[in-house]
Amino acid sequence: MKLSHYNFELPPELLAEYPAENRDESRLMVLDRKARTIEHKLFKDLIDYFEEDDVLVTNNTKVFPARLFGNKEKTGARIEVFLLRELNSETRLWDVLVDPARKIRIGNKLYFGDDETLVAEVIDNTTSRGRTLRFLFDGSYEEFRNKLTELGETPLPKYIKREVEPEDAERYQTIFAKVEGAVAAPTAGLHFSKHLLKRLEIKGVNMAEVTLHVGLGTFSSVEVEDLSKHKMDSEEMSISQETADIVNAGLERKKRVCAVGTTAMRALESSVSSNFRLNPYSGWTNKFIFPPYDFSIANAMITNFHTPKSTLMMMAAAFAGHDFLKEAYAEAIKEKYNFYSYGDAMLII
Repeated sequence: MKLSHYNFELPPELLAEYPAENRDESRLMVLDRKARTIEHKLFKDLIDYFEEDDVLVTNNTKVFPARLFGNKEKTGARIEVFLLRELNSETRLWDVLVDPARKIRIGNKLYFGDDETLVAEVIDNTTSRGRTLRFLFDGSYEEFRNKLTELGETPLPKYIKREVEPEDAERYQTIFAKVEGAVAAPTAGLHFSKHLLKRLEIKGVNMAEVTLHVGLGTFSSVEVEDLSKHKMDSEEMSISQETADIVNAGLERKKRVCAVGTTAMRALESSVSSNFRLNPYSGWTNKFIFPPYDFSIANAMITNFHTPKSTLMMMAAAFAGHDFLKEAYAEAIKEKYNFYSYGDAMLII
């Protein structure tokens, strides 16, 4: 498979700038791989495709307000700092992206907030836009993290051109978000409402949680035509014994095991035993899934409509079949589905 196989033209008006008014009333396209049929539903109709003892695997990562704006010392130039990951809590070292990067060199200091109580010093270059920052703050670690939260804003994807609004803090977060650490939402999970979860629970559908902290690696553009040469950035993840037990019980009963999103799917596929069962795991994954690929755990998947040439689209193609997915995307454009993070959803069974 080549990178060019994942290109398509998306009309700009189909890029969702805002989420659906109600979480579970976004549209849902249902792809049946065996019958090769496409149905058009609402997300709340998802319940019709699940039975007692089926399993839904969600990603409980929580997005933190990762985008900061500061000013460079002396010049006062406005600099965007995108927090990627904490390297050392004691010394307050962070991996970040800066923009505009050409202005930021080792030794520079950046000042944040009106009172400038938070300062960062650039101590290393990591990539063309990447830097390592040491934050300087007169207070406890808890106070420092609170300051980051106070000054940061919801890290909406760059292709959403509008300003961040107060509602984004809640809507760009799944209702099962618990473990802080993601710089982007696991967007397939954004469609679940508390009401829909309760209906699924009453029907006897089992919920299992994994944690995979979504990093920018998920969204990094693929620069090589030969997909086998693309390297994914590592992302931190964990799977509990309880989750492994729920999923494996579903597999033993030959029930539907559905990964809610590409991140949940990647977590499941990163910890498979030799007899195709899920193992508990805590660590990192850089797994890159693209066609052809044999999935070991999930036999159903919920996902959004992704950007051209993205690793997310490639995983969906590996699960649905490349040609079937392209057919579905063409249908979605024709039927004016909303695309990307705040867009509509797809169930592949």
